[in-house]
Amino acid sequence: MPSANRRTDGTLVTVEHTSSLLADNPLGDSATRRFPVWLPPQYDQGASRGKSGGKLRRFPVLYSLAGFFSSGPAHTNWQAFEENIAERVARLIHSRKMGSVIVVFPDCFTALGGNQYINSSAIGRYADYLTRELIPWIDREFHTLPSREHRGCFGKSSGGYGALIHAMKYPRYWGAAASHAGDAYFELCYLPGWPATLTELGRYRRPLRCAGLETPPTPLPSAARGIDDGRVKRFLDAMRNTSRPNFDEGHALMNIAMAASYDPDPHVPNGFRLPFDLDTGELLPERWRCWQRHDPVRLVGRHRNALQSLRGLYLDCGWRDQYHIHYGTRILARELTAHKIPHRYEAFDGTHSGIDHRLDVSLPWLYKALKP
Repeated sequence: MPSANRRTDGTLVTVEHTSSLLADNPLGDSATRRFPVWLPPQYDQGASRGKSGGKLRRFPVLYSLAGFFSSGPAHTNWQAFEENIAERVARLIHSRKMGSVIVVFPDCFTALGGNQYINSSAIGRYADYLTRELIPWIDREFHTLPSREHRGCFGKSSGGYGALIHAMKYPRYWGAAASHAGDAYFELCYLPGWPATLTELGRYRRPLRCAGLETPPTPLPSAARGIDDGRVKRFLDAMRNTSRPNFDEGHALMNIAMAASYDPDPHVPNGFRLPFDLDTGELLPERWRCWQRHDPVRLVGRHRNALQSLRGLYLDCGWRDQYHIHYGTRILARELTAHKIPHRYEAFDGTHSGIDHRLDVSLPWLYKALKP
């Protein structure tokens, strides 16, 4: 524990962990991560009780999965006109809306701006990093209740997607999960943004397009479909040399990161394929099917037993979400109901932005599901 900020509303500890699973990852991201862990005010009391010969008090653990372009440390930073997540948890505990928990804020940021908390040969083994390395390490370092029945994860957007996927695929590690606007129904949350991404990538085409007559593009052989012709690499190189991407660049980077997550291929340039023809903008069905295999709305039936084993599953979304995720959330809730999977689903008047206030609902609900 290199540093700690002790306050009357809990203790924020900064820890450092070096991962063997993230070593030599394809993006060259550091395998050593520093991130915060929040300890409730009762934590030191429990430690003192253990030293004096009494039974050591242990606590449920929540893992906060950050959205894209964010990371765990950002969830404990100062926020203008609102609480950060650590302050929010402290208030909820102080007001007795939930019991004492430990909150872990992992750093899973990557050179592409983030990841989806899954294993990808193009990004890294982030699902394994969380489950096989970080969870047992946290359980050794802190006074946790070290079983899945008392461990949960929550997040928004990509973090919400991660919570959903981990609830489905890694139930031996998680007892409950909460997703706020987690990516779902890819046809609406991803496809609408790709035309602008293809136009942005067109700036890095060689040769550049010029005004005047244009020769129609030649159809690509099936083996070459979805493979970068060099423009994606040039775009990524440019992003590594910019201090901050603009709006169009940021969304292009995010869509490329999704391609690297959902359709990795170590045998092609950049280590992944794209779901569109770069020149014509045609959707490539064989590539899109690879994305669909990761869509939560298509996975409920396959992972029905895992989802039914959870102590709790929560999902919500604003019905004005800019990425249209409210439609996917509705489909997901319908599929959960059809497969008789207990869950709590709420819709609210809001967008994809500024929805941390929804944690006032989900966090007490998670604690109730995970409490001893």
